[in-house]
Amino acid sequence: MPMHDDQIDVTAETVAALVREQFPQWAGQEVRALPSAGTVNAIFRIGDGLAARFPLRRADPAAARSDLERESRASAELAQISPFPVPEPVALGEPGPGYPLPWLVQTWLPGTIATDADPSSSEAFADDLATFIHALRQADTAGRHFNGSGRGGILTDHDEWMETCFQRSEPFLDVPPLRRLWSRLRALPRTSPDVMTHGDLIPGNVLVSQNRLVGVLDTGGFAPADPALDLVAAWHLLERTPRQLLRKALNSDDLEWERGRAWAFEQAMGLVWYYGETNPPMARLGRQTLARLLAPDA
Repeated sequence: MPMHDDQIDVTAETVAALVREQFPQWAGQEVRALPSAGTVNAIFRIGDGLAARFPLRRADPAAARSDLERESRASAELAQISPFPVPEPVALGEPGPGYPLPWLVQTWLPGTIATDADPSSSEAFADDLATFIHALRQADTAGRHFNGSGRGGILTDHDEWMETCFQRSEPFLDVPPLRRLWSRLRALPRTSPDVMTHGDLIPGNVLVSQNRLVGVLDTGGFAPADPALDLVAAWHLLERTPRQLLRKALNSDDLEWERGRAWAFEQAMGLVWYYGETNPPMARLGRQTLARLLAPDA
C-alpha cells in the first residue's frame, strides 16, 4: 500500500535504465533497492559507493529540481563542518522513461540505521549526538534565518496541523492528555537566535555501529532554525538517562529543552495516524516518542 496518494512507484529496473542512459560510467554497477521506512525518497544502491534518492511524491519537475539543488548545496555545506560522516552529492539525474522527476546521486555511508540497531540506552551514543548537534550550532549562519513553514519557526503556526492530528488520532490514541500537553508547549516563548540545524534527527536518519554514531543521513535540510529543533533527537532516539546526558552536554536550559519537546511532539503526532497502515516503523516511532514525551520523568 502506498504511503501517499500522489506516490510515484519506481523500480530497480527503472533506476538501472536511467543510470545506463544518463551516467554510462556507472552502467556496469549493480542497482538494488534498499528497504526503508523513509517517507520522502526511495533509495537505491549503485555499486558499493553510491546511493540514488528518488522523490516519492509527484511534483512540478522544475520545482523538484530546485529542491534537489538546494538540498545538494545544504548537504555539501554540512559535510564541511560535520564531525561525523555524511552523504555528499555527486550528480543530479534527469527525468526519464518510468520516472518523471529529477533525482540525486550521493555517496554511500556504511552503518546500520538506528531503527534497526537501537542505541537508545547508550550514553556514548548520546555524547556523540551532542557532539554533532554542537558542531552544527557553531556553524556560521551567514546572516540567514529560518525560512519556511515547517518545524523550527513559530510553534503556534502549527496549531491547525495539530488539531488535524488530534482529530485523526482519536481511534488510535488517548487524545485528551495530548491536547493538554500541546496547550502548554505551544505557548513557550522563543528567546534564542537561529542556529544551523539538521532538522530531522530521527532513527532512520542516524547510522550506528556498536552503539556509537557513525554517520548522519538526510542532510539536505541543513539550515537555520530554532536551536531547540535538533533536540527532537532526545525523545526520538534516547531513553531517560542518555537523554539527560545529552541535555547536560548541550547545556540546554529549561526553556530550550521544553521547546525541543514541543518540536518532537509536533512531529510525533503526525506519525501514528498517517502511517499506521502504510509505514508501520514510522507509526511505531510516533507511539514510542509520544510515550517518552508523556512520561513523568521525560
